[in-house]
Amino acid sequence: MLRPRGLRAALAALSTAVLTATLLAGAATASPGTAPAAESPTSAKAPQAAGNKVVGYFTEWGIYQRNYHVKNVETSGSAAKLTHINYAFGNVTGGKCAIGDAYADYDKAYDAAGSVDGKADTWDAGALRGNFNQLRKLKKLHPNLKVLWSFGGWTWSSGFGEAAKNPTAFAESCYNLVEDPRWADVFDGIDIDWEYPNACGNTCDTSGRAAFKNVMAAMRAKFGQNNLVTAAITADASSGGKIDAADYAGAAQYVDWYNPMTYDFFGAWAAQGPTAPHSPLTSYSGLPQQGFYTDAAIQKLKGLGVPASKLLLGVGFYGRGWTGVSQAAPGGTATGAAPGTYEAGIEDYKVLKSKCPATGTVAGTAYAHCGNQWWSYDTPATIAGKMTYKQQQGLGGTFFWELSGDTTSGELIKAIS
Repeated sequence: MLRPRGLRAALAALSTAVLTATLLAGAATASPGTAPAAESPTSAKAPQAAGNKVVGYFTEWGIYQRNYHVKNVETSGSAAKLTHINYAFGNVTGGKCAIGDAYADYDKAYDAAGSVDGKADTWDAGALRGNFNQLRKLKKLHPNLKVLWSFGGWTWSSGFGEAAKNPTAFAESCYNLVEDPRWADVFDGIDIDWEYPNACGNTCDTSGRAAFKNVMAAMRAKFGQNNLVTAAITADASSGGKIDAADYAGAAQYVDWYNPMTYDFFGAWAAQGPTAPHSPLTSYSGLPQQGFYTDAAIQKLKGLGVPASKLLLGVGFYGRGWTGVSQAAPGGTATGAAPGTYEAGIEDYKVLKSKCPATGTVAGTAYAHCGNQWWSYDTPATIAGKMTYKQQQGLGGTFFWELSGDTTSGELIKAIS
């Protein structure tokens, strides 16, 4: 996410009009030595005013190895820039919504130093602790901040097939959990992260094209109009791909907005490459899979009838990387996943900005080649370009995965805001 100092200075000097034109042109243009871009975003004018939602994921497991807590959302300055937090994840099992990690969610005791408001948790009967209580305290500091409980995710999406057999009962279970009197004031709605309806993710779903629409209809019916109902959805815009597998257009009437996951298009699960940016904004010459870029997903969803105001632009606060790479430009061969702090092939921006600084840009995002490693990730500069795209497309806002990947001073969320 670092970029040449010359570009940083140029951006600061440009007027708003020139900035808009330059960033969008740059989004589709590779740096010297990279593959040239094939196209730019399809629409140059916003069909309507863009929204300003900024939705960040907070992961319940981040409190362990990552040592990232709700207090960090405050001290980094991120809380003041967020409009919504998605708390990830609740489980989906046995046809119901269920607690993901009880200790992290509502049992872990925070001392005064670790607490958002500087006050230690108590062990009084019925006292709420854990992340839920810290989120409650964060909302008191930021009364306009909303929190949604997100269910599913890559690992826990296998339960949606069973849930889809009785959407009404599933929605009832989710409502009862989210609105549990112990923490009902913490949450302002629910986010469904089904990966993927009638398609394959960590597991394969065969519940049919109408299943997602039926589930979202049941959610809206149960949660009503006073609660938020949102969903993270696929960004696979390839012909016959995951967007085609479910009725996202038909379900749009029931959601406040969608979060198309416009990242993880490419990664070291293809161990030998070719290397490619995991979050390209546009297509470019050499793109390994057609339809695997942000603008393709946005245009396809809009073309199906999903309102632009109900689409948020997705940004990753992390990079994807390969090792055994000799070629600096995208499209090189590799021998496997680059080492990462928690998992091979993935690393936080806050680490990569120093460990492997960006050496070029392609398709509106950055890449880095250091030693025999090749990484792709977004920087403040490329996020600025994506925000220009968001404005031009009239999208409802931005969301990102996830808060702990940013620097302690919130470099990336500042670029969004």
